[in-house]
Amino acid sequence: MSIAPLMPHFNARTFGLHGLCTAVLCCLTALALQATGQGAWDAQLVYSLCVGLISWLVIDLGRLLLTRRQAIPWPAGWRGPALVVAGIAAGALLGGTMGRLYRGDEQPFSLTQALTSAAGLTTLALTAAISIAMCLVLFHRGKAQELQRAIVQSQRDTAEARLKLLEAQLEPHMVFNTLANLRVLIASDAPRAEAMFDHFIAYLRATLDGARAPQHALRAEFARLHDYLELMAVRMGARLRYQLELPVELAPAAVPALLLQPLVENAIRHGLEPQIAGGEIVVRACATPDGRLRLEVLDNGAGLAAQDFANGPAPRHFGLAQVRERLLTLYGDQAGLLLQARAEGGTRCSVVLPLHLENPQ
Repeated sequence: MSIAPLMPHFNARTFGLHGLCTAVLCCLTALALQATGQGAWDAQLVYSLCVGLISWLVIDLGRLLLTRRQAIPWPAGWRGPALVVAGIAAGALLGGTMGRLYRGDEQPFSLTQALTSAAGLTTLALTAAISIAMCLVLFHRGKAQELQRAIVQSQRDTAEARLKLLEAQLEPHMVFNTLANLRVLIASDAPRAEAMFDHFIAYLRATLDGARAPQHALRAEFARLHDYLELMAVRMGARLRYQLELPVELAPAAVPALLLQPLVENAIRHGLEPQIAGGEIVVRACATPDGRLRLEVLDNGAGLAAQDFANGPAPRHFGLAQVRERLLTLYGDQAGLLLQARAEGGTRCSVVLPLHLENPQ
């Protein structure tokens, strides 16, 4: 049974690390007590471990239970100090009793006796100091984790906002060109105009679907790209040829929406359109030897200038820069975009990102 519903902040590795740190502090406490003549090493060690580990369990488990609906894994308001007091009291009472039993003292732990004896005061002071130190560590660690999550979320929001800006710049230009071509074809070639209109509807539907989710299946990305290229083929005619190569096993891979169109549009605008004869675009997907997903857009067009290959996309290639920044935000150093000049002429644009076959939709 999963404990995530009860303690969403629980992490077994972190929890174990906290316990280990507490045990180490207890060992140091036992050494300090032995050095001051409070008793034998083994008795002090058992006593310290009982007190310290019980305090740690009460505080650490308590904070996880009390912060189920909080972003920061430390109780807000008065509950935080109250939990510390409860942990110290539980450690002193239960742990103190267990430690006394180990030493052969069958009398229960007495708070009055602890407060009136040097050994008791020393033990309580050390227990309180260790508990408070651990709580401060947990509190500041939680604040740091929440700040990190906020930074990551802000970066993702920024990337999505830039994506919307990219869509806002791409779509009107695309729509107006398509409508202008449709107006001409309706009068001169009705069947071709009808086919173009069907692709236009499919493209708009895919665009709306992609706007509703940050990721979709690679098959959906290729379907949208097919409609886009069909529309561009109507405008460019025989000057545009294309191939889409998507292996069946990679079709359900999850990819960011609107990932490939900026790359293809860049290839058309800077590669094929400057050539009188146009050219061919090939879009393919494959798995890399290390288990990642590689997407390639190849053209045999005019190619890019030398400076475009030096430090990534040049400022004038807005779409490529946005794709690169978006990949960096979503995947960090696990993804990247690379431009290369092809030996046979033209450009190769490669995107490598983690391969996740669990399709969100």
